[in-house]
Amino acid sequence: MNERKIFGLLGLSSKAGKIASGEFQCEEAIRSGKARVVLMASDASENTKKKFRDKSAFYHIPYYEIPADKARLGRAIGREERSCAAVTDAGLAADLLKHLEEPVLPDQF
Repeated sequence: MNERKIFGLLGLSSKAGKIASGEFQCEEAIRSGKARVVLMASDASENTKKKFRDKSAFYHIPYYEIPADKARLGRAIGREERSCAAVTDAGLAADLLKHLEEPVLPDQF
């Protein structure tokens, strides 16, 4: 996992307006089919992680828990603390997926 590339692509996605951040916006992006990949901060609550793992699996969207706390995830996208972020652009998501490890799937728990 190349953290530098991941956070660089998150910043680029944010500047391009192709990211949904925070629980409410991420949930809306998943439900509407706009989310291409969902990223979760490592210090998000277990309930939040489970909620987004399940939603992502139901809508067939890759879900990743990244090795960053909420503050770092928020800084990467130019916001305050965020527990999750969803990239909504297919090209940016494809580039991001190249630098992430295997997604967390519900049957791995």
